[in-house]
Amino acid sequence: MSRRMRFWLMKSEPDVFSIDDLKREKTTGWDSVRNYTARNFMRDDMSVGDAVLYYHSNAEPSGIAGLAKVVGLAIPDPTQFDKKSEYYDAASKKDSPTWVMVTVGFVKKFPRVISLAELKSDKHLAGMPVTQKGQRLSVMPVSKEHYDRVLELSEGC
Repeated sequence: MSRRMRFWLMKSEPDVFSIDDLKREKTTGWDSVRNYTARNFMRDDMSVGDAVLYYHSNAEPSGIAGLAKVVGLAIPDPTQFDKKSEYYDAASKKDSPTWVMVTVGFVKKFPRVISLAELKSDKHLAGMPVTQKGQRLSVMPVSKEHYDRVLELSEGC
């Protein structure tokens, strides 16, 4: 029995790794996540083929810049073992790593960013986690209905 595809929103600052960077590189490891809830989503819930809304955070404007997909299951995040990395975690052990990453692949760049303000003002996106006050997770689930609505908005770009 096959599992139903899931939908996600993943945030990256465009000056760190933008949708254009993903388009150029084609795939990337979603490393350096240091939040347990986001880690658990990647480790326990993400599967190859899941769809991703690629969100630019701390940008002008912040918002959804395009689409990606999960192309590789969770593996240990190598930055946790790299003493030169700002994401080094001395407590994490190679035989029992704390942090994981999935691999995401480029699907599509939108002609324009669908801004957070636009997402918040769309009645069909009420309850979408990224629109909620205080929501700071870099990886979060999205309902199929919300995902489909974002696709509709992207067609009007």
